[in-house]
Amino acid sequence: MSDSADPTSPGDLAFTRESPYGTESEAMYSGATSFMRRRYSRDLNKVDVAVVGIPYDLATSNRPGARFGPRGIRQASTQLSWSSPWPWTFDPFDRLHVIDFGDCVFDSGIPANVPDEIEACISHIVSADVTPLSLGGDHFVTYPALKAVHAKHGPISLIHFDAHCDTWTDKDGRIDHGTMFYHAAKQGIVEPGSSVQIGMRTHNKETHGYNVFDALWLHDNGPAALVESIHRIVGQRPCYITFDIDFLDPSCAPGTGTPVCGGFDTITAIKILAGLQGLNIVGCDVVEVAPAYDHAEITSLAGATIATNMICLLAADKPKKI
Repeated sequence: MSDSADPTSPGDLAFTRESPYGTESEAMYSGATSFMRRRYSRDLNKVDVAVVGIPYDLATSNRPGARFGPRGIRQASTQLSWSSPWPWTFDPFDRLHVIDFGDCVFDSGIPANVPDEIEACISHIVSADVTPLSLGGDHFVTYPALKAVHAKHGPISLIHFDAHCDTWTDKDGRIDHGTMFYHAAKQGIVEPGSSVQIGMRTHNKETHGYNVFDALWLHDNGPAALVESIHRIVGQRPCYITFDIDFLDPSCAPGTGTPVCGGFDTITAIKILAGLQGLNIVGCDVVEVAPAYDHAEITSLAGATIATNMICLLAADKPKKI
């Protein structure tokens, strides 16, 4: 009898898991919905990766609802957690101690303080030498996360998947999910010359020094050419991967605030992420999943899949622990 059918099995692995390593099967349709059934914990001792939700969407410019993204991604991840991720040839949870850190806590009633509260949460994780994997939330949440990572590692190379550049010129101090990478470059948090932006399907004449590979370029040249360019541009600099789910075409990810046609399917994203092995990744996130506009959990499942592939990427050069 398998553990998943054994009435004496503890279940609710988010709380009852004994070892931080390995993959155990639990019914997809029940139980506590931590990300990939990893243990909920605020203890960062000996942890490699902390998955943290940032349920914030007050910076959105179109449809709200990304505050429910972390919950939606966690729930969809139960469909993936019974086996090692495809198409990777190893189980990342045999190599990395991954926890679900829960959600970043902030007071939305004092909106001006929220960026600093998010930064403090990520700083707590980074200061423990743990890699943060954030689940948004609208895309603004990447900005305070980058500030926290920058404080430890210095200027960051950004690998940015999106339908939008998020570099429109803006006034200092504004909180907006379409301008934060303009501010990050201007403030020296991100080094645009060693950063790449991928999949853009909206207009902005100003690149602010970023290397932009728009949707037409990627459709014409393909994932392998993009991966080669990313390695050449980023090298071994500390880098942060941010994945706005609207990089995917609305046919593959309808549940997002600002969908744009002409995007990409999920296997394209998986191929690109797999090609980024060997980079010096110091943080990553998946943002802009808005379950209220989703259908059959398509977008939440895509978000969970992308986040799991990021964990595989972080585990690729690590030894097996069990």
